[in-house]
Amino acid sequence: MLQGATDKMSGSLVSGTCSGSEEVSDLKSPLSSRFREPLTHARFQELYGGAEEPEVPAEPRLPWLCGLWRRRAGCCSGPGAWRVLLARLPPLRWLPHYRWRAWLLGDAVAGVTVGVVHVPQGMAFALLTSVPPVFGLYTSFFPVLIYSLLGTGRHLSTGTFAVLSLMTGSVVERLVPDPLAGNLSEIEREQLEARRVGAAAAVAFGSGALMLAMFALQLGVLSTFLSEPVVKALTSGAALHVLVSQLPSLLGLSLPRQIGCFSLFKTLAAVLTALARSSPAELTISALSLALLVPVKELNVRFRDRLRTPIPGEVVMVLLASVLCFASSLDTRYNVQVVGVLPGGFPQPLFPTLDELPRILADSLPIALVTFAVSTSLASIYADKYSYTIDPNQELLAHGVSNLISSLFSCFPNSATLATTSLLVDAGGNTQLAGLFSCMVVLAVLLWLGPFFYYLPKAVLACINISSMRQMFFQMQELPRLWHISRVDFAVWMVTWVAVVTLNVDLGLAVGVVISMMTVVCRTQRVQCLALGLAEGTELYRPLRESRKVGGSAKEGRSDSQDAPDSQTLQLLQVPGLCILSYPTPLYFATRGQFRHILEWHLGLGERSKSPKLGSLPDKGAEPIRVVVLDFSGISFADAAGAREVVQLTRRCQDAGICLLLAQCNALVLETLTRAGLLERMTPDQLFVSVQDAAAHALERLVRQEPGGAGLREGGPAE
Repeated sequence: MLQGATDKMSGSLVSGTCSGSEEVSDLKSPLSSRFREPLTHARFQELYGGAEEPEVPAEPRLPWLCGLWRRRAGCCSGPGAWRVLLARLPPLRWLPHYRWRAWLLGDAVAGVTVGVVHVPQGMAFALLTSVPPVFGLYTSFFPVLIYSLLGTGRHLSTGTFAVLSLMTGSVVERLVPDPLAGNLSEIEREQLEARRVGAAAAVAFGSGALMLAMFALQLGVLSTFLSEPVVKALTSGAALHVLVSQLPSLLGLSLPRQIGCFSLFKTLAAVLTALARSSPAELTISALSLALLVPVKELNVRFRDRLRTPIPGEVVMVLLASVLCFASSLDTRYNVQVVGVLPGGFPQPLFPTLDELPRILADSLPIALVTFAVSTSLASIYADKYSYTIDPNQELLAHGVSNLISSLFSCFPNSATLATTSLLVDAGGNTQLAGLFSCMVVLAVLLWLGPFFYYLPKAVLACINISSMRQMFFQMQELPRLWHISRVDFAVWMVTWVAVVTLNVDLGLAVGVVISMMTVVCRTQRVQCLALGLAEGTELYRPLRESRKVGGSAKEGRSDSQDAPDSQTLQLLQVPGLCILSYPTPLYFATRGQFRHILEWHLGLGERSKSPKLGSLPDKGAEPIRVVVLDFSGISFADAAGAREVVQLTRRCQDAGICLLLAQCNALVLETLTRAGLLERMTPDQLFVSVQDAAAHALERLVRQEPGGAGLREGGPAE
C-alpha cells in the first residue's frame, strides 16, 4: 500500500508538472529514486565541491597579526595609498566626472539658498544650545565645509539641528547652571557665556571622538539598530520639547531652563505661573512672526514643483524685524531682547576644556548616535532616490572629523538637517559642491554683514525655531498608516514618543532602542512551526492548516484558498509515519526551549498535556512518526546552545527509533552543528540539499521498512 502511495505521489507530480518525455519527468519528480537519486550533502560536495585545495604552509602564531601586517604593507604601496585616498576623500571620485554645464548652476543656486537659511536658523538654534547666536554661525560654516570634503551624501545638508541643539543645551545647562543670584554684571555674564561655549564645544569634541572610534571599529552597521519608528518618534518628541522650551522667549519671560526628566512639564508649569509677567511687545512680535512664517512654509510645500526656489520667509522676517526694531527702538523703549553685537571674523582655535571627560563622554554618546542615525537615514533616502550609494563607515568618519575639528573653533554638535536637506534638493542641488556656496554666504555674514543683525529680536529666532519643526510635527500624520501596516511598529513609535516627551531626549532614545530590540526578540519567540505537505501536481511543499483543538475533530491537510493558484483549492498529500517540519527562525539560546517543546510535541517525545498555539498539531490516533524531515532553510544562524539542542534531539530520535533528516541547512549553521558534534550522531547522508530530496529518501526508507504499510492520506479542499 505504501509503495502504491509513493507511486501515486510520483505520478501526481509527473502528470501535474510535465506532459512531455521521460527525460523531463526525470527532472521534475524528486520524490522517488526511480526518477532521480536524492541529493545529499555528501553527494553535493562530491559533485560540486571542486578539486582539493593544495596544501599551504602552516600559519605562524597570531595569524591575525600577520594579516594586519599584510594589509598595512599593501596600503603602503602606491596603488594601495591611492585606493585609500579615493575611499577617504570622495571628491577625488566624483569631481573628475562633474558635469560643469549641467550641475554648476543648480549647485550654486541651491548652496546660496541653503546658506541664506543657515544664517537665521544657526542663530536660532544657538539659543537652544544656551550659547550666543554667533556660535550658531560658526557651526553653520566649519562642519559644512568639512563634510563637503569627506561626506558621501551628495544631497545632504549639514549644520545646526534643533534636536541636537536641544540635547546639547540640556547638557550645557547642567554643567554650567545659572547662578542663584539672578542679577549678573556684564563681566560675570561674559564669563558664564564663555564657560557654556566651552562646555558645548567639549560635547562636540566628545561626540566627534566617539564617532571616530566607531569608524575605527567599522561600526557603521549600527545604523540598522535605529529603526525608522524610533528615529521618527525621537524627532517628533524632540520637536515638542523645542516648542515648549521656546515659550519663554515668545512671551518675553526670563525663566531658568528646566533639565532632566519631566522638564517639559516643569517648563509648562513655570510658564503658566509667570504668564502675567509676559511682555506685550515681544508677544506681538512673536504673533506677527508666526503669522508670516507659517503660511510661507505652507506655500513652499504646496507649490514646491512650481517654485524655482523656495520663498525665503526666514530671511524676510529677519530683515523686517531688524528694521522695525531699529526704527522704533523696541530694545530701549519696551525692553525687547535683541541679538546684540555679532563679533566679526572667526574665533581663535582653542582646545575644549575636558576636565569632566567621563561625564562629557556619557552625554556625548546619545548625541553621537542621533547624529549618525539622522544623517545616515537622510543620506540613504536620497541615495536611493538618485541611484548612488553611500558608505556608512565613511559617514562616521565625515561627521566625526566634522564635530572634532569644528569643536576647536567653539562650535557645538552638528549633523544633517531635515529642513535644509529638503531645501537643497528642491533648489536643484546635485553634489557636495553646493556646501561650498553655502559656506560663502555664511562667511559673508561673519566678515561683513554681522552688524546688520544687531537689532534682531530674539523672539523672532524663537519663532524660526518653532516654524522649522513643522515637518517633524507632521510626522504624526503617518500613525494611522503605520497602525494599518504593523501594530508592533506603531507600539514602538508610541512608546518611544512618550518616553522622549516625559523623560528626555537621550533617555527616550535609549528606551526606544531597547523596546525595538525587545520586539525583535519577542517575535522570534512567537514563531509558528509549520508542518508541510506536498501540493498534488506540483513540487511545492505547503503548510498544513489545522483548526482543531486537542480532543476535537481533525481537519487535516487544509490549505488557504487564497494561496492556491487561480483561486483553486490544492490537495495536500501526507504519508503516515512521515513528518516534515519547517522552523523559520534563528536557533539560539532564547528559542532553544521553544524548539525543544515543539519538536517533542510533533514527534511524540514528550507529554502532550498542553497544546502549543502552532499551525499544525499531531493526531493522537495517527500512526507513530518513523521519519522526520526538518527544513532548516529558515534558520539563518545557530549559537552553541541551539546547536547542542539539535544534537540532543538527534540522540532522542535515535533512542525512539525515529530517523531524523535535515534539509537546506546553510553552511554557517551546518558548521556550528558540526562543531557541536552533530556528525557523531548522524551521517552526512542524512543531510539533504532540498526538502524534496529529503522527502524522497524518507519515502524510500518507509517503503523498505513496511512494504505493506498504510496508504496515502489526502487532505480535502481548504475551507
